[in-house]
Amino acid sequence: MIKDWLNNYQPSNQAEAKDALREIMQEIVLAALYRAGFFEKAAFYGGTALRIFHGLDRFSEDLDFSLLKPDDGFSLDKYQEAILLEFTALGMKVTIKEKEKKIKTNINSAFLKSETMWRELTLEGIVPQSGLDQVANIKIKLEVDVMPPLGFVTEEKLSLKPFSFYVKCLTLPNLFAGKMHALIFRKWGKNVKGRDWYDMEWYIKKGVKLNLNHFLLRAIDSGDWKKENINKQEFQELLSERINNVEMKYVKDDIKRFIKNQSDIKIWSPIYFQDLVIHLKFEN
Repeated sequence: MIKDWLNNYQPSNQAEAKDALREIMQEIVLAALYRAGFFEKAAFYGGTALRIFHGLDRFSEDLDFSLLKPDDGFSLDKYQEAILLEFTALGMKVTIKEKEKKIKTNINSAFLKSETMWRELTLEGIVPQSGLDQVANIKIKLEVDVMPPLGFVTEEKLSLKPFSFYVKCLTLPNLFAGKMHALIFRKWGKNVKGRDWYDMEWYIKKGVKLNLNHFLLRAIDSGDWKKENINKQEFQELLSERINNVEMKYVKDDIKRFIKNQSDIKIWSPIYFQDLVIHLKFEN
């Protein structure tokens, strides 16, 4: 099954094969969490949700989840066995370990690391490149917000692999709100995430409307917004300031490894993004 699954991606080199394998692993994790009843308590969001269920044309690394209601006693422990069993059933070996927390946050994290030799997944012959017999060395970070800001809407999205099942996801306007909260308030210094900017462009070009109320709740929750409300003009001012202050070179450098067509970002500049966000729409 893994061989056929990989073949659907038609990777032409080792890097593309690794991206495909990572995404396959992500979908296996979702299947395992479904079996374990995880989506009765949590919803999927973030760039990987956008990639898997809405066709975002870039690869994504992490799996991000939000509990449906705050629970500071939540633990990933009970779901780890289900994840291990799902991979074992497909002939893959992985290990899971907790992420050591240096700063206390509301994010409950674990790392899923592939220990599978690529040849055990029958990659040889599918991607005729040298060096594919090495350990894939893929890490996927699972993050669960156990004390989430609420005010979001969810929907059930159908996944067909490794079997048919439903994943509870935030709807697009709420995914958009979360992405804009990250883009505007993320504190990374030079480590700017160009993925945020790529996704913003995707939402706007698709005509997705932003849930401004959910953005507000996230901004209040993170301590980045002190007032009890925000209007469209205030949001646009925040976004415009961010566009003017970001170093576009860092934005482009980050996104390059996640996309195939580098010409897609040739037009990127502060002026381009200022013109782009004029087309941003909001939910009523």
